[in-house]
Amino acid sequence: MPVAHFHLVDGVYTSDQHRRLLIEASRAYAEVLGAPMDRVRMFIVRYSPEDVATAGTIVSDGGVAAPYFTAVVLAGRPVEQRQELAARFTNLIVEILGSTEEPVRGRIIEVDPENWSIAGTSAATIRADEIAARAARSAR
Repeated sequence: MPVAHFHLVDGVYTSDQHRRLLIEASRAYAEVLGAPMDRVRMFIVRYSPEDVATAGTIVSDGGVAAPYFTAVVLAGRPVEQRQELAARFTNLIVEILGSTEEPVRGRIIEVDPENWSIAGTSAATIRADEIAARAARSAR
């Protein structure tokens, strides 16, 4: 389920910075949520400097290339996990992309498991099946 998008201005960061952000954010997501790495998905969404404005100034005209992230989690995750995820993503943006903290923005989006699909099956069904399988294993 863990999916995140990093919205970045194109041409500001190197491909090595992109790669490092994707890899380290994947690790952070898996750690914070206790999710298997094979479920984690990371995306960088690039915008032309002419298509982004911060504080009313177009980036190509001198505006700040302020990074923004969205992270999708299944509803019901503890607030502490959601806040930790936002803090870790912000820290990675600062560390890897060289941004200061102030312009970084992010949003954690909670999705009802019935409204999230994994391989064509609702996460609610998969979650119920996984819980039942764990219960069956521990009953042995």
